[in-house]
Amino acid sequence: MYSAAPFKKLIVLLLALGSLAVFAPPAAAAKKSVAPPEIESFTVVPEELSPGAELIFTVEGTPRAQASVRIGGIDRTIPLKEVSSGVYEGTYTVRRNDRVVANPTIRATLKLRGLSASDSIRVPWRRGPPGRADAPVPAPAPAAQGAPAITAFGAAPIGRIEPGAELKFRMSGTPGGAAGFTIEGVTSNVPMREVSSGQYEGSYTVRRMDNFPATVRITGALSANGRTQRVALNQPLVADGKPPVVKNMSPHNGETIVAGTTTSVSATFDDSGGVGVDPKSVRILLGGRDITRNATISPQFFDFRADLPPGVYPVEVTARDLAGNSVRQSWQFTVAPQAAAATTLPLRVLSHANNAEIGGGSTEIRGRTAPDATVDVEVQGIASLAGLIGITQPILTQSLRADGNGNFAFSFQPQVAMPGARYEISLHATKANLTRDTKLVLFQKK
Repeated sequence: MYSAAPFKKLIVLLLALGSLAVFAPPAAAAKKSVAPPEIESFTVVPEELSPGAELIFTVEGTPRAQASVRIGGIDRTIPLKEVSSGVYEGTYTVRRNDRVVANPTIRATLKLRGLSASDSIRVPWRRGPPGRADAPVPAPAPAAQGAPAITAFGAAPIGRIEPGAELKFRMSGTPGGAAGFTIEGVTSNVPMREVSSGQYEGSYTVRRMDNFPATVRITGALSANGRTQRVALNQPLVADGKPPVVKNMSPHNGETIVAGTTTSVSATFDDSGGVGVDPKSVRILLGGRDITRNATISPQFFDFRADLPPGVYPVEVTARDLAGNSVRQSWQFTVAPQAAAATTLPLRVLSHANNAEIGGGSTEIRGRTAPDATVDVEVQGIASLAGLIGITQPILTQSLRADGNGNFAFSFQPQVAMPGARYEISLHATKANLTRDTKLVLFQKK
């Protein structure tokens, strides 16, 4: 007998599939819509192109996008950097062989998540001075179309360069221009506002990760009439009234060392909170003889090595920091004949050399003293970035015993490796009724 039941089941199944097709959302509607980026403003300074002109681009728009600029006739894309949320800046210096078209269009583009937005500005192009036959467009020739002039560029000194400190800059020069400043290695093309005719002001707030070296270079720039003038800041940022200090003298004052090995006469310069020591100002006298030209000198230390005969050696060191504050330090040590070795406890660092640079990992120190002598070790890390608050970090305190040959070793690793930091390692050896002290200074690579 013929049964209709299978057909009823088929009809029910088709109706169910149809309802799913009716109520299921379209695939396109299921995708989340993405808004394209937007450009709120686009400016170019100066508003005319000519060979050698430095163009400063500023785009304001959607944050965290990729920003770039193209100039009509120039086959290159100029990237812009997001200097603050939604603000992008970049520069380009027009080259003489750039094939810029007449009245070129400068186009800015923002790209984000596969979408883009653009804005454009058309500017005049001047290939040469007005009146040149090869100029594609006539150049306007107002009376005052000369190069801009900067008559003064200065900064308000502050107590310390530290996170949150505000650096304020002033510039005097040609009115109506576009002014800015650059702190080399920190920030570039920071705009300055014209507060009155020819008077410009700008500021920068120090960030936590900024690294200001002792001799940071800061330049001011003023653009007008298609030309730019730059001038370097010729003053310290830090109001430094304290002289530097000479520390970690080696051999230390009153120490007696035994002849027969190369002697290292050295010391470190500590200008914590100041602008740093000027290496050119350092002068070193050893036993009344000027050894400056034969010494290794840096803003952090000096080191002189020689085989010294027995005798008493006075040392005198003079130096100035970059703010002009001077320091004079003197001490003396004695070099004894080898016959005195029996009454002197030896203590020598084999690795590393004094004033050497180390990496950011674990550092092993090896040395030699009398067999079975006790060696007490203390390691401290000291921040040495110019203008920053001096930070001392205790790293290691340890007591150890030399082996039967007098060899000993230990390792240290700072919790936070600060580029440019100074590590002072103090060693105190003891055996029977004899003692001996020495100090090793190392520097963190920048």
